[in-house]
Amino acid sequence: MTQILKTGKELDALREKLKKQRESVKQTITICGGTGCHGYGCQKVIDAFRQELASRKLEKEVELRVSGCHGFCERGPLALLAPSGIFYQRIDVADVPAIIEKTVMKGELIDKLLYVLEDGKKAAHEKEVPFYARQNRLVFANNQRINADSIEDYIAVGGYAALPKALAMKPEAVIDEVKKAGLRGRGGGGFPTGRKWETVRKAQPGEKRYVICNADEGDPGAYMDRSLLEGNPHSVIEGMVIGAYAIGANEGYIYVRNEYPLAVKNARIALDKAREMGLIGKNILGSGFDFDIIISRGGGAFVCGESTALMASLEGKIGEPRAKYIHTAEYGLWNKPSCLNNVETWANVPMIINNGSEWYSKIGTATSKGTKIFSVVGKIKNTGLVEVPMGVKLREIIFDMGGGIPNGKKFKAVQTGGPSGGCIPESLLDLPVDFDELTKAGSMMGSGGLIVMDENTCMVDIARYFTEFLSEESCGKCVPCREGVRHMLEILNRICKGEGKAGDVELLEEMSEAITDASLCALGGTAPNPVLSTIRYFRNEYDAHILEKRCPAGACKALINYSVIDKNCTGCTACARVCPTQAAVATDKPAQGAIKGKVNPKLKMHKIIDEKCIRCNMCFEACKYDAVQIK
Repeated sequence: MTQILKTGKELDALREKLKKQRESVKQTITICGGTGCHGYGCQKVIDAFRQELASRKLEKEVELRVSGCHGFCERGPLALLAPSGIFYQRIDVADVPAIIEKTVMKGELIDKLLYVLEDGKKAAHEKEVPFYARQNRLVFANNQRINADSIEDYIAVGGYAALPKALAMKPEAVIDEVKKAGLRGRGGGGFPTGRKWETVRKAQPGEKRYVICNADEGDPGAYMDRSLLEGNPHSVIEGMVIGAYAIGANEGYIYVRNEYPLAVKNARIALDKAREMGLIGKNILGSGFDFDIIISRGGGAFVCGESTALMASLEGKIGEPRAKYIHTAEYGLWNKPSCLNNVETWANVPMIINNGSEWYSKIGTATSKGTKIFSVVGKIKNTGLVEVPMGVKLREIIFDMGGGIPNGKKFKAVQTGGPSGGCIPESLLDLPVDFDELTKAGSMMGSGGLIVMDENTCMVDIARYFTEFLSEESCGKCVPCREGVRHMLEILNRICKGEGKAGDVELLEEMSEAITDASLCALGGTAPNPVLSTIRYFRNEYDAHILEKRCPAGACKALINYSVIDKNCTGCTACARVCPTQAAVATDKPAQGAIKGKVNPKLKMHKIIDEKCIRCNMCFEACKYDAVQIK
């Protein structure tokens, strides 16, 4: 039967009891149960561990935990063993018996499951893996320590300890602590959180107030909020309760996109458990404060990440933004004062209350405090989530933690801040990552997505891709965004097709200024960033497309052709076998598609017929002899 907690002392007593229970377990195996590892088949691995432990009758001695995302998504499925600290990666079902037999029972390492370092040595422990060693995990720390659906685990590791502390303070004192900590919103704008809370508390005296968690994470390649809500939803809930107490709200919402089923599921479980234990609901911990949270699932519109569009969606209306001069802190949900912060911002709040503003403000830079979770994806060896102090250099994230660029390619640029962010070139890799420095460079922090690009990436095409995304996601309410971004896309499409004209770049710059100044919301206001940043740092590629009718990166299909270097071709047919235009490849007949040649014992050279080639790049990727070239 669930214990209903009526006071902070009862919560502390339960915590001590749960801590002793955890300490009594001799060994634990923690499997990453995040969405990324589910894609790698972690559920089968989890089932195999349960069966193996049951068959050996080890359930009382060895606890199996299914946690949220561990961050190292490139290497899933992942397992972390305690107390040994052994880290295994890329686990298969067939590896499970050996892990139990050799590692759990005998303490022996399984060599093939260890991470291989740059020098060829093996890393047996997580702290030895560069991806983890250089991080400073604070917000993300408990993702690897708790069952994602267990409130008892969260309490045992110190969860909900900040709540009774906050409830014993005056609301104004809570706000002051958050202000002194220097916490800024992690959703993109970087607005000071404490100032926002103070504004909401003072707005419309006597009126109802709302607290909202923005989990509508829609940036391509970004999944920080999803992983945090999946793996440690109680940290978000605790932060929301504290925030609600500070501003005087009794009702809250978690707005999460429906495409995140695991996040929705775990958040619902967490809310039900917190409600059962009296940590949300009526008279929380005997304080007289009432507060509850409702989950609202979004339909996946990118514009609903914008505060006013999100609130319109919550009200059951079309997700369209309102004019900039209407501040949601004063006139938000149902025209009442509303405090909206994103998932990561709320999860920072309990740490500030527990450890104090002085402790928190020492982390990061002068104007950007604390840590930040980034998703690192694209042309990089170690894709995943990293948590680092504000002010860390881009180079450290990409090359030290991310492992650099695969296949011997050169780094070209990194897109920061999602589709509305900018592309940072190699010359700025030593730029400190914080709100202000990225803005000066023509980009933005955004929610924390980093998309890495190599030498084969066309920066004009990248600008076109993100402009197309933003054009499609525009709600269409205001003309500058609806028509302006669409027209910019038309120009970029022409340039990528080799139909660019002199003056196109200048026109793009002029349009960007107008769209930025006149758009109704931040989607339109920041939409020109990918175009402006690529023009600023990669103007030579625009000139090559427009004046020379060529794509230096060899990426724009209309401006390239493929051919075979005769001296390198061995006639192995790898190119013909992957070419989608081929009708068939037989051992004694010429190929019928874009690749001309036949296979026989003498292995004749192949040719690429330009008129039939669809520029799919598959022959280039398939050739092991560097015989296919792009011009």
